[in-house]
Amino acid sequence: MKNIVILISGRGSNMQAIVEAGIPGARVAAVISNRPDAAGLAWARERGIPAVALDHKQFPDRQAFDVALAQEIDRHQPDLVVLAGYMRILTEDFVAHYAGRMLNIHPSLLPAFTGLHTHERTIAAGVKIAGCTVHFVTAELDHGPIVVQAAVPVQQGDTAETLAARILKQEHHIYPQAVRWFVEGRLFIADGRVELTGSELPEAALLAPAG
Repeated sequence: MKNIVILISGRGSNMQAIVEAGIPGARVAAVISNRPDAAGLAWARERGIPAVALDHKQFPDRQAFDVALAQEIDRHQPDLVVLAGYMRILTEDFVAHYAGRMLNIHPSLLPAFTGLHTHERTIAAGVKIAGCTVHFVTAELDHGPIVVQAAVPVQQGDTAETLAARILKQEHHIYPQAVRWFVEGRLFIADGRVELTGSELPEAALLAPAG
């Protein structure tokens, strides 16, 4: 059984998707938020999942908070740490501590449109295909070896909100998939790229839903 700790900052819809996927061999050991008012904490508690708030505002700096956060995470002996709408930039020491066992999802087809305001920037650039990416976390923000991506067409008249909603549906599909591959021991990083072992190789590269 692989222990998973999920970090959130809000409602944690990707956290919910992972929990509801019921991944064989996976146990969500804890949900942790940097915001005590994060709605996802109550959702997790209602399902019997330990949920902890660690308010970053109570710490003097980012380093001190990340040290305390790592201590809380490690109490649950995680095999995998999952960032699910966790809106904090992580320190290099924190990232190094979980190297090769921490995943993030970003609402663009990385390496395009890293950082914030992704959907607004996508529409402003006139991009025709948007999407989302699950990747291993490295010290460089929104970089790191890519596990899986889903492509979503940008439609005429899209707003940031309508595009975000369509992409979010795909996030809820590919993030549990990536976690399942990790739990199954099928993900390997070689020369900065993720290799997926097993019999389902075609499903790994890119999902391209019609709408």
